[in-house]
Amino acid sequence: MLRKVFVRSYISRFMSSLMLGSLMLPWQQAVAGAIDFRLGGNMAEASFLTQTASFGYGGADIGFGLLYNEDDDIIGHASVLVTGSSAGDVKALQFGVGAKLYGGTLDGPGNNTIDKNGGAIAIGGRIRYVFPSSTPFAVLGEAFYAPSVTSMSGFDGLQEYRVALELEVTPSARAYVGYRYMEVTVNDSYDYEVDDSAHIGVRFEF
Repeated sequence: MLRKVFVRSYISRFMSSLMLGSLMLPWQQAVAGAIDFRLGGNMAEASFLTQTASFGYGGADIGFGLLYNEDDDIIGHASVLVTGSSAGDVKALQFGVGAKLYGGTLDGPGNNTIDKNGGAIAIGGRIRYVFPSSTPFAVLGEAFYAPSVTSMSGFDGLQEYRVALELEVTPSARAYVGYRYMEVTVNDSYDYEVDDSAHIGVRFEF
């Protein structure tokens, strides 16, 4: 019971910090927003996404989200990716590089209780290619990595990899299928899989 209270308090403080940080961003230059819902075989995730024109040449994608899985693991995250197209003629090819902040609590499956709370700051990137057609679709891949030196408390490292195929259903909505692998290193040597599954999702833009 005490642990559940602590978890709620921990996540509440983490998300409050994210929201406070978001207030420091130049929102007067925000140009778009979206809500993303993702479901996998053993996890659910919701994210809020926006864009701002004040970072770099092509602007930046900014996101805040929360992941929960069937083992009662909870991971909150916030990311900033500076994005843009290549300098060549292939404007459908888009790149992004940036950082992602993670924080949360790990419970562990069944009787294999991990009971770790911590966070990590990862660097990574994204590549996305949009196939032009009457119904545009795209493929993307992204990866983030945090070594032990940028991990905090009970986390000793983190890595996340994801690939997806997206389909634009309407100009303001897209659906996708994908696969994501997320692993957190705890106790200096044990690699715990937070997510290792296929997923489906929808994104609504406004």
